[in-house]
Amino acid sequence: MAQNKESSTMKAGLNPVKVVVVGTGSVGSTTAYTLLLSGMVAEIVLIDINKDKADGEGMDLNHAAPMTTDCRVYVGDYPDCANAAIVIITGGANQKPGQTRMDLAAKNAKIMQEIIPNIVKNAPDTILLLATNPVDVLTSISYKLSGFPASRVIGSGTLLDSARLRYNLSKYYNISSESIGAFIIGEHGDSELPVWSLASIAGMRLRDYCEKSNQKFDQDALEKIFEKTRSAAYDIIKRKGYTAYGIAAGLVRIVETILKNEGSLLTVSTVGDYFGVKQVALSVPTKVDRTGAHHIVGLSLDDNEIEEVKKSGQNIKSVCSRLGFD
Repeated sequence: MAQNKESSTMKAGLNPVKVVVVGTGSVGSTTAYTLLLSGMVAEIVLIDINKDKADGEGMDLNHAAPMTTDCRVYVGDYPDCANAAIVIITGGANQKPGQTRMDLAAKNAKIMQEIIPNIVKNAPDTILLLATNPVDVLTSISYKLSGFPASRVIGSGTLLDSARLRYNLSKYYNISSESIGAFIIGEHGDSELPVWSLASIAGMRLRDYCEKSNQKFDQDALEKIFEKTRSAAYDIIKRKGYTAYGIAAGLVRIVETILKNEGSLLTVSTVGDYFGVKQVALSVPTKVDRTGAHHIVGLSLDDNEIEEVKKSGQNIKSVCSRLGFD
């Protein structure tokens, strides 16, 4: 059996933070493992309708704990969400080869209708962090189901897409991704878009960087890089059946930003009014700190980008409306 929640003691000095992971599939279990390795939390609670699967993951994680951090991992239920700093939701139907994220909307919306009220009942002050797809639609729905302020209902959004874009650009330009400032906004899905007008390397716009470094600026190559970025999940799912490592790292990065009260700007998804589309969850650079996610800056986009992000927002909103969450 997984470690009993009453039996372990924490090492002196470990910050007593509890994080709950709802769903112990590939994303949830990888997120729990990444969180365990981070050393940021004292307790990880696993909740899943499949108790045997959750218990097996809990046992495996606890066997890693003595070699990493003294973090308690245990299988619980929704009452164990009490006093959790963050509840991460990864449960739901997974994307299969040939499916889009939006194909999962109806099934996973029903699952959120079961999950969210149970979390809210037991953890009224927590922050909800969603990764289940279609994440923007489900973030919008969870915001309405929870009654929480928008700042405390956060979708993983295009954080992973933006990381994939920087990775692909780093390979193309043969420099570290840390030197690249580039991000994707809108839907975490087929209508997302890269903000080429603001993309930079070493503080210079891409065209200027190419000029200064004696390279050709090739817009067609950039569009191919974006296409590769946008199709990454499909390509991974086709080969191995699921994605896990990238999204788990992204979720733990968001957790870190919250727990350390960083105030970092991350491309997460929150409900708000964006470029004329009202009360929809989509991703733009958003300040994340101990109180949640706050949209504090408007982007200076070019006219084409404004139109594209509007379409993306309208696409998300239309799916929410179709599911009865206007």
